[in-house]
Amino acid sequence: MPIIKPFKGVRAAAATAPHLISRSYQLYDKDELANVLKHNPFSFLHILNPGFKYSHSLRGEERFTMVKNRYMEFKEEQHLVQDQQPAFYLYQNTNDKNTYTGIIAAAAVANALDGSIKKHEDTLQPRVELFKDYLHTVGFNAEPVLLTYPDHEVVEAIIATVQATEPVYNFLTLDSVHHKLWVIDAPATTTALEQAFATMPEFYIADGHHRTSSSELLAKEQQADSYQYFMSYIIAQSQLQITEFNRLVKDLNGLSKEEFLIRLDMVYRIQNRGLEIYKPSKKHHFSMYLDGDFYSLYLRKEQFVPQSIIDELDTKLLYDTILRPILGIQDLRNDQRIDYSAGTADLLRIKMRVDSGEFAVAFCPVPVQVDELKAIARADLRMPPKSTYIQPKLPSGLTIYQFEL
Repeated sequence: MPIIKPFKGVRAAAATAPHLISRSYQLYDKDELANVLKHNPFSFLHILNPGFKYSHSLRGEERFTMVKNRYMEFKEEQHLVQDQQPAFYLYQNTNDKNTYTGIIAAAAVANALDGSIKKHEDTLQPRVELFKDYLHTVGFNAEPVLLTYPDHEVVEAIIATVQATEPVYNFLTLDSVHHKLWVIDAPATTTALEQAFATMPEFYIADGHHRTSSSELLAKEQQADSYQYFMSYIIAQSQLQITEFNRLVKDLNGLSKEEFLIRLDMVYRIQNRGLEIYKPSKKHHFSMYLDGDFYSLYLRKEQFVPQSIIDELDTKLLYDTILRPILGIQDLRNDQRIDYSAGTADLLRIKMRVDSGEFAVAFCPVPVQVDELKAIARADLRMPPKSTYIQPKLPSGLTIYQFEL
């Protein structure tokens, strides 16, 4: 039985919240990051990048300790405050295309270990251990794991009731995202939510496999109760938006354009679409951009004999039929000849990267469907790296899970 429970969140003070929360650190380019750090003293990025105060780059344990120091300073200055009683947090995020609404809560590490929180991606052990050490040193977690569940009438009814009340946060940030947050701390409501979540047989990790695995390691090392949980943003599967990751390859593995197309023709029916920007709409169809032209690739069915549901996945098919046998890409995580671009970036940007000579060819698959993700997780299989780009992406500093000794 999954255990989802409220916690005493640390969150931005109402007056500074619009200035404090930030996008994920990795989503800022160098110039934008420097600009925010220079002009916004309240930004959570000052906690994540503590060396800025001294114009010095920090790494490893030294950086982790300084992150903790900045975090404690923000608490001492009342930019961050901790709720006095456990709460769930209803968070709504609205951009120019979508609205996402879900519950921020503590999820039990034990459920990630026993399989009732299901996974679909492998993790890199050095990265898992590094983040585990980070969590242990800084003493808090500001990046929730995105969990999803089949739509549930009771949970949706509770959400609707809470949304009818005034949120504690209601503001726009400079990226034109509208944020609303409600604190759910009435005992009757928190109990009803806990009971509703407990009736669900399983949850699925949509995003945050490394964070989950780091929490598993930390829970084994630290016996205090707070370490046995990790912060999650729990959202109904109907609200998930999954887009693809496009693949860009630096060269044709020693083949000429003509030789490459001939090899490709053995497995795919190829149509040259010229300058027409083509994006596939069906499984086992791909868009390819090569030497100034877009192509549509249609799998020759007689060449395809799937051995498992993972073989039906288009990112696996692309690897098995093109990337590995023709282009010589063996290691999708570490080969320096391949790069990935989230499907949220349009194909014109990919075209520009190929036209510039940075890459020789690019491929665009159709997005993975939620049912595919769930089927692979239930079968305890793992998708190839960069198979899904899943939204929503939550801001840092909105709510924080602090470990209590």
